[in-house]
Amino acid sequence: MEEILCYDGTDICYNGVCAVHDARFSLRSGEILGIAGESGSGKSTLIKAAMGLLGPAGLVTRGDIRYKGKSLLALSREERRTINGAEIAMIFQNAGGSFCPVRTLGSQLFEAYAEHGGSSRDAFFRRAVEVLRKLRFPDAERILGSYPFELSGGMQQRAGIAAAMLSEPAVLLADEPTSALDVSVQKQVVEEMLLVRELYGTAIVIVTHNIGVLRKMADRVIVMKGGEIVEAGETRTVLEQPRQAYTKALMAAVPKLKR
Repeated sequence: MEEILCYDGTDICYNGVCAVHDARFSLRSGEILGIAGESGSGKSTLIKAAMGLLGPAGLVTRGDIRYKGKSLLALSREERRTINGAEIAMIFQNAGGSFCPVRTLGSQLFEAYAEHGGSSRDAFFRRAVEVLRKLRFPDAERILGSYPFELSGGMQQRAGIAAAMLSEPAVLLADEPTSALDVSVQKQVVEEMLLVRELYGTAIVIVTHNIGVLRKMADRVIVMKGGEIVEAGETRTVLEQPRQAYTKALMAAVPKLKR
């Protein structure tokens, strides 16, 4: 499979303090890569750097991040705007928090659609309904006409995924997309992201501390500790036969049901 996203010896700092050191990994077309580790290990920082969302205090100080062979760090602001959302999209832990509460979802999604070249509201509506129905929303028209507060937290999260897929991005970055949800809704969100890969061939990077989500979704896993990648490999190998003491400790911390 083609390499689509590559981190090459990447250091990321906030106010001069290194948060991620020497990150080296790649994402292949159509692959799902999981990033695991405790809070503060640098997981979210990694994927935010690809989107240019580190904030004024954050900076990539060494190495590179490449998308389809092109350095994302060398892009101008306008070049970045053409890629973000259209080719590399992101969903957050609380997708509902990124929606304006006093505007319908349809009106907000149209703004994103128009930003990347769409101008016809009729074409947008047809496209949005098509994507929502493909992602198993039985009432797509109602969702588009709803305000965010009229939807449950799980439905908001699923709508956030659907919104990210309007332009059929090649890469979807997911930052703890299930952590604020109950178990039954987590299952729905995971199934929706797997469906995204199946329907669109989208490569996905999912940041999570939920080992069950990684086991269900990821083809490969990287484990982070203190801003460094300490283990990487095929999901089953890393989760069932970890080599590093830190990974073994993570696996030992997963609650186990007893008969």
